[in-house]
Amino acid sequence: MIRLFAALPVPEDVMDRLEPLQTGLNGASWRGREHFHITLGFFGDVAVPDAQELDASIGDIPAPQLDLEIEGVGWFGRKEPGLVYATVKRTEPLEALARACRKAASKVGLSPDAKPFRPHITLAYLNNARLEEVMAWSERWQVLRAGPWTADRFYMFESTLRHGKKSVYVPVAEYPLG
Repeated sequence: MIRLFAALPVPEDVMDRLEPLQTGLNGASWRGREHFHITLGFFGDVAVPDAQELDASIGDIPAPQLDLEIEGVGWFGRKEPGLVYATVKRTEPLEALARACRKAASKVGLSPDAKPFRPHITLAYLNNARLEEVMAWSERWQVLRAGPWTADRFYMFESTLRHGKKSVYVPVAEYPLG
């Protein structure tokens, strides 16, 4: 079994804009820039034959190049925040690509993540962060704008969980856009 997700890469200059946000929040486990991406579909643990079918199915997705930009920040978890992120502006082409990735997974018999698609770049996972502090951090960085940039490809990543350490993401397939 391999743990897979489809995601758009984040360019270096945008990463440079995100790193300064990674401060001033108790309980934050800040993600390294090598972890920055925009998840299109999370597929979880997949058997190798299914992964090959998923790769072929995703490779058949016709999609244009995408214009992307960051507009502020946010967090997941109403009363107990679980992570903070940079908000990626929603566009119909981006939404369509995410839907197509999930449809490709369903087509090969996989159950993609059931959570609604919310385009974002995770900046930190939170452990016992106080809601008030997360709100203050979010208010401070709400002015963040980065981009626009054009995505001309996306990737299938394998995620390897390491006990007590951050996961490692390795691109295992590349899909051109346009």
